Parts: sequence; C-alpha cells; structure tokens
Amino acid sequence: MGKTLLQKVWDAHTVRVLPTGQTQLFIGLHLVHEVTSPQAFAELRARGWKVRFPERTFATVDHIVPTRDLERPFADQMAEAMLSALEANCREFGVPLYGLGDSHQGIVHVIGPELGLTQPGMTIACGDSHTSTHGAVGSVAFGIGTSQVRDLLASQCLALEPLKVRRINVEGTLRRGVYAKDVILEIIRQLGVKGGVGYAYEYAGSTVARMSMDERMTICNMSIEGGARVGYVNPDETTFAFIEGRPFAPAGDAFDRACQWWRSIASDPDAAFDDEVEIDASRLAPVITWGLNPGQSIHVDERIPGPDAYQSNERPMVSEALSFMGFTGGQAITGTKIDVAFLGSCTNSRLSDLREAARLVAGQKVAPHVKALVVPGSQGVRTAAEQEGLHDVFRQAGFEWRGAGCSLCLGMNPDKLTGREICASSSNRNFKGRMGSPTGRTLLMSPAMVAAAAIAGEVVDVRRVLDAALTA
Repeated sequence: MGKTLLQKVWDAHTVRVLPTGQTQLFIGLHLVHEVTSPQAFAELRARGWKVRFPERTFATVDHIVPTRDLERPFADQMAEAMLSALEANCREFGVPLYGLGDSHQGIVHVIGPELGLTQPGMTIACGDSHTSTHGAVGSVAFGIGTSQVRDLLASQCLALEPLKVRRINVEGTLRRGVYAKDVILEIIRQLGVKGGVGYAYEYAGSTVARMSMDERMTICNMSIEGGARVGYVNPDETTFAFIEGRPFAPAGDAFDRACQWWRSIASDPDAAFDDEVEIDASRLAPVITWGLNPGQSIHVDERIPGPDAYQSNERPMVSEALSFMGFTGGQAITGTKIDVAFLGSCTNSRLSDLREAARLVAGQKVAPHVKALVVPGSQGVRTAAEQEGLHDVFRQAGFEWRGAGCSLCLGMNPDKLTGREICASSSNRNFKGRMGSPTGRTLLMSPAMVAAAAIAGEVVDVRRVLDAALTA
C-alpha cells in the first residue's frame, strides 16, 4: 500500500511516538513574527534556555506594522512594544529578522515561499493560523500557539496528534471570472468550517495541477478556515520552477538532487485516503461571503439564504449573522453598497493577484464613497509591482498604494474599519471585529471581485465586468 505525502513527511520527521499517542515531530523551519513570540522568548529567558537551532528560525514583522507611516516610535504603544521586543529577542537569541526597512520584510506567509525558505518535504510551523499556506509547495505546515512557539524555539520539536488525510479532487476548467479564491471558498462552503477537523487536506485534480504557485497558496492558506490543520499540494514541475533560483533554494547539482527527492515524497498512486471529495470546477461561479464565517457564502448570482434553509441547530447562528450583517433571507448579494475595498492579506496579496486587479481597474475610477487600499504582501511584491507600473494604475484609479503588511485583514495596526462600514476584502476571515471595528462588516471575495466592487461602489458580478470589457 502506497503512502500519502503527509505520511512520508511525517515519518521522515518523527523523533518518537510518545506514551500519549502523540508524535514528537522535528520541525525543519520555524517562522516567527511579533505577535505570538514575545511571551515565548520571555519564557526561554526565564528558564535560561537558548534557541536550539537559530539557523532554522526566521522572523519578520507584519501584523502590527503600519502600511503608511513607519516613523518610530509607533503611535500605538502596544505595537511599538511588540516590535521592540522582537528586535531585542532576535538580537539576543541570534535569530535572523526581516524588519522595517529590510527589502525582504513582509507577511510571513508571503516571504517564506518568496525567499525559498519554504521547500517541499519540510515540516514548517509558525505562531499564526494561516501557516497552512506553505503546504502549496508540498510541505506539511501548520499554525501553533505561543506555548508551542516556546517549545519549538527550545527543542525544534513539537508533540502533535496524527492526522487523517482527505483528498479534494478539483477537476475541470475554471470559467472566466472564477479564481482560486472561489475554489477554496466553495470547498469550505460544501464541507463546512469544521469539516476538516482532524484532517490534512490534499488538494489534487486537473484544476489544481494547472494552477500557479500563487493560486495554490491561496487555496492552502484557507485550509484552516475549513477546520483542517494542514493543506498541501503535491510537488511537481510547477513547484520546482517556482523554487529554483530563490535565495535559500539549493543551487546547481544540489537543486537537481533536491528535485529527485521532492518528486519521491508526492503521494503514491496507490495511496489510501481517509476520505475523498470531488469538486467540479467548471460549475463554479464567483463566491462571496454574506455572514460571519467563511462557510457562510453563496455564488454571487444567488440569493442569501434564510434560517429555514439550514438545520435547526444552525439556525440561531444564521439568524445572528443576518442580523449583524443587516441582510435578510432571500436578498440578492449583488447591489450591496460597500464603504471600503481591501486588496491584500496572506491570502491574496501576491503579484499575480495585483496584476489581475489592476487589469480590472485600469482606466476606471473608484466610486467616490469608497476608500480603496492595495497592500502588497511583501516588499518584494511591492517592488516587482512598481517595476511593472501597477502602482500607477491603482493610484490613477483612486486606490491608496501602501507598504507591506497585514493591514486591514486584522485590527492590530492603524488600518481599521470604522463603525458599520462594509468592506469588500480579499482576506480570509469575516469574523465580528476582525477588521478593528466591533460592528464592521466583511465580505470575502477574490481580488478581481474586490476591484470590480471598488469601481462600482457595490457588489457586482465580475463576470459581467469582464464580458463588458470584451465587447467594448
């Protein structure tokens, strides 16, 4: 019987099986940022411990960093304290830091693949939920809590529960106006926000095989929103071409040898899966959330469901979401007025995301009542976009062009919603208060849908915009 990639990577990194049934797993790469690390480093210091493998640990600043005014000290005293602590801890413990002003600074899940730190067959951990992003290259990557950050810094190992594997086969050709973001929102819509608990998701099928690495990262990024601990794509020639030449990638003969091993860790043809799901990509439409979690979503041309469309145990949650969002069952989502348009986050802030959005806004103007922001995922993405002139396209359309960071995705920096504002967002979470206002509302969608909404001033079907452009 063959093995899955998860089994192969897990076995290769197993130190021992603990009496609890957990696996003591060696972690090849530890990524650190300013929010979940201060307490972990403080506990190391209190115990007189060192970072076991500082060469396997890399830090950046992303969550709290302002995307417009970088003058120190920050106006937000908590943000300044977090960044100062990260800078001091990295100096003391010998951990490389991509800090403010560094050309490699950016969102941790953007710079890892961008620098070639993220490689197939690795075990990767970070104190951030969306670490599953790195599985796009064929690694086993997951988020951890602060106490686990401490343990990992001290030992380079974690005690983890074994996972089951669900293969999600996405077959067919995506129609114009349908993107990777729509694929993962549809998966979460069908399987639920808790459907992946206890699972790793293996994304496969002809649709995924044709996807770029940026698209695969979008899908893997939101695995956690479906309850899965891990999401990954088997490494292939697309993966190898993406990694080759990056700063931390093997070079020359070492790269060729690495590719041989990377091919061998892909799931075997006769591997057994605990569950399999089929998704027909040709039937998908743009997906948009209407509620308070990423599973509360519809196709853009559908109507918002009412409580009666759900099982009795789900109806209170649906009623709460409708009340909070100001929607009613049976209402169309198109035509919903927006106040803010946000292009960014670790889900959709890569160069290809910005290119597609820029294509849609070129020669257009943001609606007068809309505040529109473009926040590249890294300084590398920002530089590349500016070399292509994308920043000029956005600025001429009325978008604000910002520095790299998490920005509006979460309310831990100056970019926040105000009051009951509605934000069309390319990010990954639409929880209450997520964007900084306890009453602010978030509609998750693809970057192209965000761009179209920014111009229209309301939710529109991007397919109609693209069709109109073709006939113009």
